[in-house]
Amino acid sequence: MRIFLTGATGFIGSAIVPELLAAGHQVLGLTRSERGARALRDAGAVPHLGNLEDLDSLRRGAAQVDGVIHTAFDHDDFSNFAANCEKDRRAIKALGSPLKGSDRPLIITSGTGFGSPAPGRPATEDVFNAEHQNPRITSELAGAALLETGVNVSVVRLPQVHDRVKQGLVTYLVELARRKGVSAYVGDGTHRWSAAAVLDVARLYRLALEQRETGARYHAVAEEGVPTRAIAEVLGRGLNVPVRSLPPEEAARHFEWLGAFAGVDMSASSSWTKARLGWHPTGPGLIADLEAMRYHEAAP
Repeated sequence: MRIFLTGATGFIGSAIVPELLAAGHQVLGLTRSERGARALRDAGAVPHLGNLEDLDSLRRGAAQVDGVIHTAFDHDDFSNFAANCEKDRRAIKALGSPLKGSDRPLIITSGTGFGSPAPGRPATEDVFNAEHQNPRITSELAGAALLETGVNVSVVRLPQVHDRVKQGLVTYLVELARRKGVSAYVGDGTHRWSAAAVLDVARLYRLALEQRETGARYHAVAEEGVPTRAIAEVLGRGLNVPVRSLPPEEAARHFEWLGAFAGVDMSASSSWTKARLGWHPTGPGLIADLEAMRYHEAAP
């Protein structure tokens, strides 16, 4: 298959490219720069110049392939998170428009939190909380709208995706702890965050693409939940800063925008995904990657 991959030079996308190529697929990778185009050519992919705001470039890319994987998202400015989510909604709509009436798959990206049935309970693939307050819900709502028009859409929901350099929201916790001189957690630190190694996540995207199951929701979860206290403790050791529990009322001040997540249980199950796709994660756990990280070289 020839696959159009957005976010092809990003953290997850750059792991998906070799995964697809090794399985015999061809990759048309979206990039907004000549530097990104060179990196894609060096990896064996074909570059497609464009970006998330250039909807014509997205439609052109999707029109010439057998399937689309959409991993691109503007993470640059969390102060504009709602606007970035709206940008993603428009991008998903544009990517889906050339695929209507065909079996060509479109895989979009979301978060595991939208599968949570109730606070403190692990998210599952069969649940979609359309009333969730996180603005990123617009991505799954956009996919649901495309489903109704005859587009073969499926969703990969992500936890904290990690290697020894980046770890999703934990990357920002590292920088916060470095800046404030303390590695903190909320309450007793039993809130759990699900996680998966980036190479395992890349393999799941490839399996979901090949499955072609319309309307499926997959959880790229290797670890159902890592306690936030354990995360704070390993960061404290790595940065050589004290580890401290904070009461919930102090979370917003200390964690800043991360306060919306710091005291929230974000555990998730992937039992259905593993059974459906035969996906068996083999990568290191989140704590292992955090222990092996060189903190003075950590990515911002």
